[in-house]
Amino acid sequence: MGYEIARRLGVPLEVLIVRKIGAPGNPEYGLGALVEDGSRFVDERRVREEGFSPSDLEPTIARELDEIRRRAEAYRGGRPPVELAGQVVILVDDGMATGASVFAAVRAVRARRPRRLVVAVGVAPPDTVSRLAREADEVVVLIAPPVFFAVGEWYREFDQVSDDEVEDLLARSRAPLTSSVP
Repeated sequence: MGYEIARRLGVPLEVLIVRKIGAPGNPEYGLGALVEDGSRFVDERRVREEGFSPSDLEPTIARELDEIRRRAEAYRGGRPPVELAGQVVILVDDGMATGASVFAAVRAVRARRPRRLVVAVGVAPPDTVSRLAREADEVVVLIAPPVFFAVGEWYREFDQVSDDEVEDLLARSRAPLTSSVP
């Protein structure tokens, strides 16, 4: 989604590597998220409600930090992240359930002092969108269904994006445009 938006707008594409902190025994249930800059967002209320302690999350956090480092090297090859200060940033995600990853990303981007922060999301529950609207300058959501179970239920195809695809899209976005976009 980010590639298509960047291509249509004629703006640079960059990745912000964020990893979900999944619940022990249920990695898809997000209790928080980690960002490549070292920041983290943990939904402490949800952690307590699920009967976990912060130390229960440490093995997952260690694994996800290793994965963040691996992806940063694979996707950027040693290049530093782009400068965001004073820029309009559009943070794109295919969808949010609990919103932990997007909230972590918003806070990490906000710390880099963009002029404006827009979040574009494919699908999200209305309550998550309302909370996010208090943190971003603008939130654009294509679908905010009142009954929401999972992001994937709103897509015909919801496969994981491979490292090769990400690397290819980043390389294509850095190549000069050879024709105009309709």
